[in-house]
Amino acid sequence: MAEVEIYTTMFCPYCFRAKRLLKDKGVSYREIDVTMDPGGRQKMTQRAGGRTSVPQIFIDGQHVGGSDELYALEQSGELDPLLERVE
Repeated sequence: MAEVEIYTTMFCPYCFRAKRLLKDKGVSYREIDVTMDPGGRQKMTQRAGGRTSVPQIFIDGQHVGGSDELYALEQSGELDPLLERVE
């Protein structure tokens, strides 16, 4: 499985939605809560090309966007290949 990182904040419905999709697919992920972490949010913003909204999702270090983009990848059939890591 690929390494998945998701930057979140507390009480964010889009974050819950993205995490639910990953959980439903059996994907483990590292959650980085930036609610009270300005340094973490700044790092997220830099990694996400200036995007400041949450969630911001990375698969094997590649920025895939937020919840809407994650669901679009799922609907187009492009998410599963991204999640499969060739060892």
